Parts: sequence; structure tokens; C-alpha cells
Amino acid sequence: FGLRKTHAKTGSTIGGHANEDTELRRGRSVVISLPTTNQIKANIRQMPRAKKATHIGFITNALIAIGCGLLATKPTIATSEIADLQLFPLSDTVYMLEGGGGNVAICAGDDGVLLVDNKLNSMADQVRAALSHFDNPELKYILNTHFHGDHTGGNRVFGSEAPIIAHANVRKRLATGAEFGKRFIETAPDTALPVLTFESALTLHFNGEEIKASHFPHAHTDGDIAVFFTTSGIVHLGDLFFNGLFPFVDLEYGGDVESLTRHVGGLIDELPAETKIIPGHGPLATLDDLKNYHRMLVETSAAIRERIAAGKSLDQIRTEGLDSKWKAWNWAFVPTRRWIDILYWSLMSTQP
Repeated sequence: FGLRKTHAKTGSTIGGHANEDTELRRGRSVVISLPTTNQIKANIRQMPRAKKATHIGFITNALIAIGCGLLATKPTIATSEIADLQLFPLSDTVYMLEGGGGNVAICAGDDGVLLVDNKLNSMADQVRAALSHFDNPELKYILNTHFHGDHTGGNRVFGSEAPIIAHANVRKRLATGAEFGKRFIETAPDTALPVLTFESALTLHFNGEEIKASHFPHAHTDGDIAVFFTTSGIVHLGDLFFNGLFPFVDLEYGGDVESLTRHVGGLIDELPAETKIIPGHGPLATLDDLKNYHRMLVETSAAIRERIAAGKSLDQIRTEGLDSKWKAWNWAFVPTRRWIDILYWSLMSTQP
């Protein structure tokens, strides 16, 4: 799409935006940066001792949170750096914000700003810095593609500024937190909860765009939606789609690999060939990228299903691994072994 060429700022702080705004109008991306940890440490060393202790504790917690969300690009991830966010113009009104945490779609124009997802809570300042590039940066709507914190963490900051819209199960997960015996989910404050929920579909008309949100049940979670910008031919698939990466499928909270695979296949049949696809994680994609992802889901599922049918144990299946052609899909958050485990337990749950 000619969107990968970047125009990086010098320095590590947000200053004037004149040059960056010009780059956006030319169809180029801009980079929103925070200091690296080495720069932070250098600043800390110059502080008085009492203030130093406070800042070290704060920065340590912040880096842990950010590290948990560095899922947007294929690792290797440098642990000493904080990921830049890159703002890519996809049409006159729709932009993609890529970098640590889940990818964000931004619809900006005369009506103001609509966000699809908002990254980690700790990255709210960077998201706000990205919004400051627009002539009317007033936030009007927020859509959550599902409940995971690398996509909804910013609700805690932005939820007091604009209504949050999501599938009903997203509000349920955020409001009630973890279910007994399952992975911990922190309960969200009231300001971070969706105030408008739906079961099947919803349509917004904003900045000249017809924006359609559709639910895809039991996919990555039990509350996944895709958001279609029908006027511009762009779709944000949330974590229905990890571009070039093994996906995390949240089996504890409604996810299912076979159902996810069917949904992705259905999307391939319906989307026009020229659609620009924003994945939950990874770079901007084409329909061919989505087809490759679907092929990976189908073929790796078939391999594990065959071994289960042959009576092999999970340890034996792990030892055998996957075909070497899928090696490049391995990454830090979902390495091959974890993807095998997800496949095994998802497929076993449907066994008679």
C-alpha cells in the first residue's frame, strides 16, 4: 500500500507538530516516541536520592506493563527500549496506530475522533500525542474489539471523555473480572466500562464513514468484534487476526480455534480483494495475508487433530512439533510450543 515508509522525528519527546502533520497529509507515517529505558536511567541517576527511589519504582512497574503489551510487531523485542508508535494514514479519514500493544484504528475528521481500541493504560499519553496531530482531536467514540488489556487499557483514561462501545460480553468481562479457577482479570472501574453494548451488530455514521461493528462469537474470546469502515474499504479485525504470528486464543474466556478458523474463512469470502486490513497484532495486511493466516490455522489444526486421533499424548505432540514452514510464525508471546498447547486443548474440548 506504500504505507510502510516512515518519517521519524529526531529526539525522544513530543514537540511541535508542523512537520509531522505535513507528512501525514502527504500519506506518510509519523513516529510517536517515549524515552528509552537507558535515557530514563540516566535521568534517574541525576535525581536526589529520595526522588530517585520513587521514580525507580514507578518506572519498573511501567516497563513491566509495557513489556506485557509489546505484541504489535514480530519479536525479537529489545528489553531496554520502549516501542515507538507509528501513525499510518490509510484514507482521508482512517489511520492505523501501530506499536506496543494492540493496533488501533483512528477515524478523524470534522466530527472529531473515533478510536477502535486504545492500547495499554500505560500508553495513554502516546495515544493522546497521536490524536493531537488532527485538526479536531476531540474524542467522540471508543470501540473495544474485545476485553484484553492491551486493547482496552486506555479505557481507564479515555472512558471519562467519550462513550465506550463493545459487545455485551466485553462489559461482562471487564465489570466482573476473573471467573473462579480461571486466569486473573482485573475488574475495571465504572469509567472504563462500555456504556453501549450490543449482541450482533451496530452501525455508526461518523466523519462521512459508515462504520459497521459485527460480532464473531467464540473466536479469540467470546466478545470479539470486527469494525468495518465501509466507505474507505478498511477493516479492523482485532485479535481475530494476528498477521504472520501464531495467535493467542483465550480458551478460558470463550475462545475456540475451530470457530476462529471458520470465521476467518468467512471473512475471506466476503471481503473485497483491495481491502486494507488492520490486524490486532502485526503490520497492515492485505487479503492475501489473511489467506495465509487462514491456511496456517487450517493446516496446523489438522496436524494436531491427526495426532490426537492417533492417541498421542501432549508431550509426544510437543516433541514432534510443527512443520518447519511455520517456524517464522513463532514469536515471544506465542512460541510454537504454546500454539501447540492452544491447539491441543481447544481440539480436545470438542472431543466426544
